[in-house]
Amino acid sequence: MERITYTVPPEEDGVCVRHILKARLHFSTHAVARLTRAENGITVNGAHARTVDIVHAGDTVSVRSDDLRPPRLLPTPGDWPLPVVYEDAHLMIVNKPAGMTAHASNFLPDTPTVAGALAYRRGSDFIFHVVNRLDKGTTGLMAVAKSGYIHDRLRRMLHTTDFHREYRAVCVGCPAPPVGTVNAPIGRDETSAVRRMVRPDGQSAVSHYEVLSRRDGLSLLKLIPETGRTHQLRVHMAYLGCPLAGDWLYGTEDTALIARPALHAYALSLTHPVTGEHLSFTAPIPADMEKLI
Repeated sequence: MERITYTVPPEEDGVCVRHILKARLHFSTHAVARLTRAENGITVNGAHARTVDIVHAGDTVSVRSDDLRPPRLLPTPGDWPLPVVYEDAHLMIVNKPAGMTAHASNFLPDTPTVAGALAYRRGSDFIFHVVNRLDKGTTGLMAVAKSGYIHDRLRRMLHTTDFHREYRAVCVGCPAPPVGTVNAPIGRDETSAVRRMVRPDGQSAVSHYEVLSRRDGLSLLKLIPETGRTHQLRVHMAYLGCPLAGDWLYGTEDTALIARPALHAYALSLTHPVTGEHLSFTAPIPADMEKLI
């Protein structure tokens, strides 16, 4: 059972527990309500506390941060190549291989999942909340929260300076100019259950790109998404006339070139939601993309 603790400073002498939970520990209203019903959900100096109780300077407020009802995951048996780059009591960073989805999907019912692979390793009660979801074909760094509380904290950080993502992509052709920003709204393609497209009534979508190298009609790009729309980077590169190599949905499938869309979550940095520590990680470009560049 994981807990978050907070020592009340002199300037907050006389505030109520609810203030600490909401303003300092950033629990949502629903999470606070769940804590009030949980055994030892909230304590002050080791004793059970209510949200209306008053705290004083030096008091220690302790709150359960685990999921109060752990989900039972369906394990995916197998020795899946899913390196854990970082792990502590609150979160983990994995280097996802191609061919796995984050969660089970109705569109891809037989596809192995990151959730299932971790459940197979850790047990079906393992807590799994994906923060930055990657497509089946996309490789690279993915953050996983070990509780709903940490997931909510990290989810609020997405698309801010506290949670930075950087991708590598191999595109067919080369965008011009070599450095730029795509600001083009994305919505559903009504002719497809999965395909997205640039459309004026879509959701705001912004991607930054930089050409790093080019060779034999292909280009290696650094991509930084400012927003997080479904298939955003794939759609935006196709919109520029430079679809990702191997992208069967937005470009041309060419398994002789690469058997998946050539997209890799290369770098991830974040501010730890509990410790405040700055964490930064990189994952080498996988072999199937490396051979193209």
